[in-house]
Amino acid sequence: MLLFFYRCIILTLIYDKFFIHMKDILIKNVKIVNEGKISHGDLLISKGRIEKIASEIEHSNYNNATIFEGKNRYLIPGMIDDQVHFREPGFAHKGTIADESAAAVAGGITSFMEMPNVNPLTITHETLADKFNLAKNKSLANYSFYLGASNDNIEVIKSLHPHDACGVKVFMGASTGNMLVDNQQTLEQIFKYSPILVATHCEDTPTIIKNEQLFRERYHDDVPVTAHPLIRSHEACYLSSSLAVELAKKHGTQLHILHLTTAKELELFNSQPLSQKSITAEVCVHHLYFNETDYETKGNLIKCNPAIKSQSDQQALLSALRDKKIDIIATDHAPHTMEEKMQSYLKAPSGLPLVQHALPALFELIQQKKLDIFTVVEGTSHRVAERFQLKERGYIREGYHADLTLVDNQKPLMVINEAALSKCGWSPFAGEKLAASIAATWVNGILKWDGRNIVNNIHGEKLDFTRD
Repeated sequence: MLLFFYRCIILTLIYDKFFIHMKDILIKNVKIVNEGKISHGDLLISKGRIEKIASEIEHSNYNNATIFEGKNRYLIPGMIDDQVHFREPGFAHKGTIADESAAAVAGGITSFMEMPNVNPLTITHETLADKFNLAKNKSLANYSFYLGASNDNIEVIKSLHPHDACGVKVFMGASTGNMLVDNQQTLEQIFKYSPILVATHCEDTPTIIKNEQLFRERYHDDVPVTAHPLIRSHEACYLSSSLAVELAKKHGTQLHILHLTTAKELELFNSQPLSQKSITAEVCVHHLYFNETDYETKGNLIKCNPAIKSQSDQQALLSALRDKKIDIIATDHAPHTMEEKMQSYLKAPSGLPLVQHALPALFELIQQKKLDIFTVVEGTSHRVAERFQLKERGYIREGYHADLTLVDNQKPLMVINEAALSKCGWSPFAGEKLAASIAATWVNGILKWDGRNIVNNIHGEKLDFTRD
């Protein structure tokens, strides 16, 4: 009897803790940015969902709701980042799901899709399940994971259930983790048999090796970082991207090409409505924000694959995003320690931490009139949800999950490394003043970030899909 009594107390405490965090929230006086419109009004969150959206919601009708004053700031759907590297398992000195998801939430990112080049590689059903179990107990944001392709796991890919991963990731160019798929017959089978979207990293490895050898002959071990976009060249990108598009057209594959960097590659895409596309493209924030002139000041801190390229490429990417040739904006968040980055160019790893400052950087581009707010919201939420067939996320709609970000474009953000939540402890934007800050982030209706701190550690949810 006493044991039963104690069990009841424990269950009550658990229920009370959950109930407190699921308390109704009435967000007042916000500019709601959704589906190409801005509307001034209020939003009610109940049981983790968007209960009501109206020009005014009387608190007296919802006495139990906690009021959050929006102060006429922008309320947007939380960013859904379709490409991150959170480094776990295997590289915990660089990042963990707990640390990187906290940085993501602080940056207004409410959901992420994480890559398979960890240790062990996520190329089996078992390693994929292991990552979901890690996230279940660690991630502050909602999550899904890619199954990685290799030269010999085609049977694993064929047997993948459409709800068990966000996509199949194919490295058609060398990257962290040695997952290069360079067997033509294997590529044919992946594109023919994958039951879900295929996402590709496109760079031609033989071209990169040839270019690097030319620079080594000239500079020996002292190749400058300014050579990076010449080594991982326009030609290397186009050869691989065009091959991916060719294979997708041949096999009717749902193809999503990640992190475009060149004007030349844009010839492969069109501006049709997303619902009519089977081949789509992504651009990353750093390729929109930086260009090759920034290597002089940023050095290895902006060394990434594919490389940040010329100003003309940067302008072409921005234009293609505005014209909807490019569909999705992501981060490719890939942290390394500062010690690793401070090595010589040839030794320094590629990748940079971005999730905490991606949205503020995009709002800087909005202020500079290089993008508009609707293009940013579509690229970071609406179109991600549609392309990956996410269930009831990516929009501010009644009945949808309350994944929301409050952006204060009246409060600029001065980026300093000391405020970085990513485990690596630095940001490529350090020293820069960005046009907006993240005032609040709600994940599944729970306030996770209050503009200054992570305010609770309630875990996010596994992303669900509407796929057959």
